[in-house]
Amino acid sequence: MDINQLTLLTDLYELTMMQGYFKSKNDETVIFDVFYRENPSGGGYAITCGLEQMIDYIKNLSFSYEDIDYLRGLHIFDEDFLEYLAGYHFTGDIYAIPEGTVVFPMEPLVKVCAPMMEAQLIETALLNIINHQSLIATKASRVVYAAGGSGVMEFGLRRAQGPDAGTYGARAAVIGGCDGTSNVLAGKLFDIPVLGTHAHSWIMSFDDEYTAFRTYADLYPDACTLLVDTYDTLRSGVPNAIRVFQELKDAGRTPAKYGIRLDSGDLAYLSKQARKMLDDAGFEDAVISASGDLDEHLIASLIHQGAPITSWGVGTKLITSADCPAFGGVYKLAASRHKGENTFTAKIKISENPAKITNPGDKIIFRLYDSETGKIRGDLICLSDESYDPSEDLTIFDPLATWKKSTLQGGTYKMRELLVPVFLKGKCVYESPSVMEIRSYCQKELNTLWDESRRRLNPQEVYVDLSLPLYQLKHHLLDQKHETKKGENK
Repeated sequence: MDINQLTLLTDLYELTMMQGYFKSKNDETVIFDVFYRENPSGGGYAITCGLEQMIDYIKNLSFSYEDIDYLRGLHIFDEDFLEYLAGYHFTGDIYAIPEGTVVFPMEPLVKVCAPMMEAQLIETALLNIINHQSLIATKASRVVYAAGGSGVMEFGLRRAQGPDAGTYGARAAVIGGCDGTSNVLAGKLFDIPVLGTHAHSWIMSFDDEYTAFRTYADLYPDACTLLVDTYDTLRSGVPNAIRVFQELKDAGRTPAKYGIRLDSGDLAYLSKQARKMLDDAGFEDAVISASGDLDEHLIASLIHQGAPITSWGVGTKLITSADCPAFGGVYKLAASRHKGENTFTAKIKISENPAKITNPGDKIIFRLYDSETGKIRGDLICLSDESYDPSEDLTIFDPLATWKKSTLQGGTYKMRELLVPVFLKGKCVYESPSVMEIRSYCQKELNTLWDESRRRLNPQEVYVDLSLPLYQLKHHLLDQKHETKKGENK
């Protein structure tokens, strides 16, 4: 999809609200937060992703003549508002947590501070971009962790929900830890490794399996992985692969990378038998790759069963995040300021579900690390004017179960502010690293998690606490709303 054509990638109500603001209250600057409420797939963390595409979207945000004509044809927008849109460009500030960072529920991944109409317009596209890529990066990190930290190729393009999801999903999967992708367009656009072998149709197009294998090996002598389950894996596929490998060896042409791929059947049993056959034939360094509806749970099970598989092709369940197909990020108003006012007025959304009550005000996030291990102790959401000294004791507490408290002794912890400026007064001030640089950064981020928080099932929660000033502000606003409601019911 052409990033320059995304201006109308928005819900209609964003535009109708914009017109309402244009008519009645266009002097207001606001703060919106992008955050999510639950980790995907029952995990203990998420990986934020999509910032580079968000930057491209904001940079290219403008209404073409064709866009204005289309909106005029809907017969719901006045000419003065359409004239405003014709000259629209983003003039606000955006702060974000860098791509590849480990993140947790309720903390702002992106903070938008802009005139109300500008902030409202970008809601849908920001959520679309951040939600999708963060979901796939998180899923990929879980799959790679289950596989032992490497050896995973993303190849779900044909099962992705469209070309855009397949291409940007591949980008996110590599950031999450995949070694590469089968998606050639993603390889070109994002300068990431492209990987692949051949299909069953290659085997079936020849008169016999051996000839298909031999022809492929002659074409690609430096990287030869043969798909052995087209007919009979152990009686035909593996023996024919061994025959070809032996011929290459005898000719002094043993590939630098070679092996077999299993795509069906009992992968644990077949891989064990294939490993024995390969080893007995003198090909101990031949790789066994597996594919076929894999995810982190099946990979972990196969490894537990002793399957000698070291390379994994993961498609459908990765590129669609099959067990959790939506990230659930939201975009909520946190503060507003009218022209002439020096400070923001905090805003809060109330719900009967405590988890859906928003955190008000202009906020920043500090990550707390154990000084000795470098592991994450927790995150602290604060008001933007707060500061802390790591040499002093710091007491943090759960914002819902406030009796859960922990005091970090001065000198035993380090602090890092997570949100960084991306746009200031409409100008981009952030340069995105390459995808492979983000991937490397992401691996370092994941290593700051305790093993207990990375396990697939029932992970240990990483606490996201509110500072005392933010906690007090939140409850002050809740009390105000409660008193107002009481007065209305009298």
